[in-house]
Amino acid sequence: MSLDVPAALLDRAQRGDITDEDFIACIKASLPYAWDTVSRLAEQTRETGAPSAADRTPPPDDNAQGQLLRMMASNAMCDALQRHFGVRVAFQNCHHVGVFTPGASEDLYREFVSPRAQLLNQSPELINC
Repeated sequence: MSLDVPAALLDRAQRGDITDEDFIACIKASLPYAWDTVSRLAEQTRETGAPSAADRTPPPDDNAQGQLLRMMASNAMCDALQRHFGVRVAFQNCHHVGVFTPGASEDLYREFVSPRAQLLNQSPELINC
């Protein structure tokens, strides 16, 4: 299961009454490692003014890695994160997370998500990630 959905939120979702804030709170509570990773990168771009930020640090354990995989595998979650933080989120391998500000060049984003970048980001330690 990707998210731990509180009963009250599930009831509201069944009625069609959820907001981005409801969904974001559920993501943040359910996937704290993944949330912290994206949040930290978005904050880094705000603090430095850089057009992008990335984290190549392997997650500390299987649980954290699973959180990243579940978050990044969901269009709904990625879209909500992008709206919430005002950045474009990208993912490579099983842990390389990148965020791109609205002012980031399309070339910078395309390079991050390119087949070349994916191939260059391979290593034997990550074969089963």
